[in-house]
Amino acid sequence: MSDTAAAAALVSAFSNLKSALSKRIVGQDAVIEQVFIAIVAGGHSLLEGVPGLAKTLLVKSLADAMHLGFRRIQFTPDLMPADITGTEIIQEDAETGRRKLVFQKGPIFSQIILADEINRTPPKTQAALLEAMQEKSVTVGQETYILPKPFFVLATQNPIEQEGTYPLPEAQKDRFLFLIKVDYPTRDEEREVIARTTGGVQEDIQPVITAEELQAAQALCRKVPVPDHVTDFVLDLVRATRPTEPNALPYVKEMLGWGAGPRASQMLVLAGKVRALLQGRTHVTTDDIEALALPALRHRIVPTFHAEAEGVTVDMIVKELIAKVKKPEAKVL
Repeated sequence: MSDTAAAAALVSAFSNLKSALSKRIVGQDAVIEQVFIAIVAGGHSLLEGVPGLAKTLLVKSLADAMHLGFRRIQFTPDLMPADITGTEIIQEDAETGRRKLVFQKGPIFSQIILADEINRTPPKTQAALLEAMQEKSVTVGQETYILPKPFFVLATQNPIEQEGTYPLPEAQKDRFLFLIKVDYPTRDEEREVIARTTGGVQEDIQPVITAEELQAAQALCRKVPVPDHVTDFVLDLVRATRPTEPNALPYVKEMLGWGAGPRASQMLVLAGKVRALLQGRTHVTTDDIEALALPALRHRIVPTFHAEAEGVTVDMIVKELIAKVKKPEAKVL
């Protein structure tokens, strides 16, 4: 299959995916698009929203529509790292009668992992995901086990009920390609939710994308060219979040304690490549970067106490930077 045909197949697959998810999910088009972009870019997503907004249902429905292995891990204060990665158990050999240690794989050994309410478990257990998210492997004792491909962590957290929770460390949040905000539905959408969930049995979702097709899409997106002026815009935008930069804006020095690291630039470019393909283009534009800047940057910058005292949110800071950072002009060859 040519790259052009593969790009068309990706757009068709996304359209089929949205149609399949619409059987269970009402609205949330932007959330679905961002999660799909993150998956095709090979990244993980953190979904944040109040209870009852179908975050868990969305991830489960996505797994059903993508014909991938799925495991849900409910994060609780008493969850231990071994409950995620697995543990070694003593087993007796039937032939020799000798006992030996055998590794019993945990739920992390699947393709889509739903880390439900990830901020309800202590940092030690949260850290059990770090190696899996970054290296796509799990190390237990002296052995390293490779996770199945493709592999994604889709985590959820509740932003309002903070008693008894453990906020994710900055290093772990940086491993997520996107932090996706799940907002309340509109009045008409909520009316539709009521009608569907209090009526008859919901339809089953049939798989529309295989693991092989998804891996092919991941390889394809890396071939999408990025013009120099788009790379310049990514660099200007990400570096503008750092208050220690020599030419940092006074607004940034006042409102931000820490800025985004190089991983933000990498993730923005990768995600921009996927969005370009979904938009029917074979190159990335500054519009792609601007459209994805919020979910890619909001969890990678740390506001100052002054910003929090003034009621200035991270989203407000990112939007202000998008407005202030000038888009470079494309160079005519």
